[in-house]
Amino acid sequence: MKLVVFGLSISSSWGNGHATLWRGLVRALGRRGWTVVFFERDLPYYAGARDLYEIENGELILYGDWEEALPAARRHLADADVALVSSYCPDGIAASDLVLSAHRPIRVFYDLDTPVTLSALDRGEATTYIGPRGLADFDLVLSYTGGEALDALKSRLGARIVAPLYGHVDPCVHRPTAPAAHYGADLSYIGTYAEDRQAGVSAFLLEPARQRPALRFVIAGAQYPQDFPWGENVFFVRHLPPEEHPAFYSSSRLTLNVTRRAMARMGWCPPGRLFEAAACCVPIVSDRWQGLDTFFEPGHEILVAVESDDVIAALDLGDAELRRIAEAARDRVLSCHTSEHRAIELEAILEDLKSAAAGEPALQA
Repeated sequence: MKLVVFGLSISSSWGNGHATLWRGLVRALGRRGWTVVFFERDLPYYAGARDLYEIENGELILYGDWEEALPAARRHLADADVALVSSYCPDGIAASDLVLSAHRPIRVFYDLDTPVTLSALDRGEATTYIGPRGLADFDLVLSYTGGEALDALKSRLGARIVAPLYGHVDPCVHRPTAPAAHYGADLSYIGTYAEDRQAGVSAFLLEPARQRPALRFVIAGAQYPQDFPWGENVFFVRHLPPEEHPAFYSSSRLTLNVTRRAMARMGWCPPGRLFEAAACCVPIVSDRWQGLDTFFEPGHEILVAVESDDVIAALDLGDAELRRIAEAARDRVLSCHTSEHRAIELEAILEDLKSAAAGEPALQA
């Protein structure tokens, strides 16, 4: 089976959550006999922090502009089984037009940013990756977000068949490892700076740091402004490449998840960092959002914070209790949320789609 993807980035994890997810899924599909060709525009800010240069059992095609990409794109679509365009693809509309004109592959749109897409519609804004016809012409729309978002993709963007394909982790990459002293933290946090996450970072990390001056707090991420309110016991890692994530997590007594506002408001949108941290067997404290208990059991596999005192209470837990929570979360991830699980789910969705198309001519209406 051959999958052709037009996406944001798989080659650089700098400032985006797509790359790590694609890497895990592509590896899992490769182990299952797929060939994946990934088209990525060669953007300067990703090129400057590139940490992947080739795809195992596939091909990474970096291109300067869409006209440059077209010959190879047409060639690969000619024998593709599935063609997929993702949200935030810099040439998403042009790529969608090309994919929708192809007749051989199953034509898929994968919205890895569904709450952001729907929030833009709420504000009356167009996106750079969905054209004027919405998603009506795709055979299948996958969503990183479940719940009511699936209905909204149908009612507001015309998607005909929608299915969730949630975040995941490759346990061959994210696993417990030896701690590194320079990453050592009583509470850590990985996340690109976002204004709509800042209230959560302030309440759940900066305020606990102020109240626990003897403890060490570490933030890793990109795009933090010069005027970010660092404290004396809050340390910063500007860019943490994916291969360093396991050591970072394994050096943390506790790690924090803060969900972007649109994602938290809509719910059913688990950040990939949750699965990565759990796979590394570090206990997690997360903000609360609808659907969280579908992925982890609060109090048993994850700690949930509503205010600063909840994080402080988590920091005050004994090592044995934190270890129990971490191990329960890792067991849950390995049994439900690996990249292999998502690859199997994707294959099942595609198989159901093909069976329905064969038996129900109305599917093409």
